[in-house]
Amino acid sequence: MMTNLFSVFDPSTNIFNFSFNWTSTYLGLIFIPFMFWIFPNRINIIWNLILNSLHKEFKTLMGPGGHPGSSVLFISLFSFVLFNNFLGLFPYIFTSTSHLIFTLSLALPLWLSFMLYGWFNHTQHMFAHLVPQGTPSALMPFMVCIETISNMIRPGTLAVRLAANMIAGHLLLTLLGSTGTSLPNKFLMLLIITQILLLTLEAAVAMIQSYVFAVLSTLYSSEVN
Repeated sequence: MMTNLFSVFDPSTNIFNFSFNWTSTYLGLIFIPFMFWIFPNRINIIWNLILNSLHKEFKTLMGPGGHPGSSVLFISLFSFVLFNNFLGLFPYIFTSTSHLIFTLSLALPLWLSFMLYGWFNHTQHMFAHLVPQGTPSALMPFMVCIETISNMIRPGTLAVRLAANMIAGHLLLTLLGSTGTSLPNKFLMLLIITQILLLTLEAAVAMIQSYVFAVLSTLYSSEVN
């Protein structure tokens, strides 16, 4: 019996006190069809089209000051988060992206590296970001405080946004699924249809959230150039 609603997301499988559930993060390589590795094929062509579109968009977001090849980092980040989001939709597979320890471990090093690079190499540019253009002189001290706080909470908002969106849909699916045994037979078909629709919505959320995570990371990096 569950003592806590969120306990369904807790790591439960362990070997030698090591949380075995976290190995689900690497299951994407196993689930990729064998045909994907044979070139050319339809899956590979579609995936290359997606990556090329992302590459063009990330290059535009980073602007002319972006370093050549840096879009590869954000495309890899998008692919990694997307695989883990989708894996969480399979039954009995641990959803790593619904945990802050996973999302923060992605967002915090990225943000910290951007900040260190910006303050060491473009100090004047970073100071200019603290005061938006056209701010009255009387409001400048307050704007510096507000901009500093908003900058410091960026890794937290990145991590919480991804984890909260992934955990919300999974919670709803779990709650509806647990009521199936107590429902009359005439309502079971309605429950199944609702679950299928929610699963489709969760698949869309998995794609959107991985895209949002990568795009926001790209925007944060463009501000330090």
